[in-house]
Amino acid sequence: MFDLSGKVALVTGASQGIGEAIAELLARRGARVVAAARSTDKLEALAARLGEDGLEVLPLTLDVADAVAVPEVVKGISDEFLPVQILVNNAGITDDNLLARMSLDQWQRVIDTNLTGAYALTRQLLRGMMRNRWGRIINIASISGIMGVPGQANYAASKAGLIGFSKALARELGSRNITVNVVAPGFTETAMTAGLTESHREDLLEQVVLGRLGTPGDIAAAVLYLASEEAGYVTGHTLNISGGLYI
Repeated sequence: MFDLSGKVALVTGASQGIGEAIAELLARRGARVVAAARSTDKLEALAARLGEDGLEVLPLTLDVADAVAVPEVVKGISDEFLPVQILVNNAGITDDNLLARMSLDQWQRVIDTNLTGAYALTRQLLRGMMRNRWGRIINIASISGIMGVPGQANYAASKAGLIGFSKALARELGSRNITVNVVAPGFTETAMTAGLTESHREDLLEQVVLGRLGTPGDIAAAVLYLASEEAGYVTGHTLNISGGLYI
């Protein structure tokens, strides 16, 4: 089950955390993986590490916030990693503040990366999936986009927008055998949560039914399922991976 042999996947935000875990798991399940992010050094280290196990990973330096540049960067992908059949829009940033104090730049940077970046890359890769009449688009949102978190109006808006984007796209592409789904992580052990104080961490865990933070592996496992043939009858769905934070 969940064999991705012969498939090509592109994962954004793949240089660390959730994105790195997704890229590695998809590669270990047989996919050739284009690992995209802004950090070239980290991507090359990931490709070298997985390459030692005989896995095919292509580093791709890409800033999804620069929507104008996305088409040219994608055109530079080598032929053996085309067409992309599995797209995981994972790249995302936070820039938290109460709305009364939030600058337009704080708002726009988060929207450009988390939402417009997904639009630009999906649009660029869509035609290849349509020609082949097979595709998996998996967008990484957040529980913040479902339940809202104070101080994250920009982040919550971007992730809620990603959910709506995915539902509309699922309806557009179903007849082409392309599924579009969302994974919405809760509090997860990543660089974003690494700086939490112990008291803040304890406060968060009190809200989580399972009593722990998620791991990047928890999220990657959900993405693997949605990327597989076994999930061929699932589309337009948002999979809540929050340990019971949101029920």
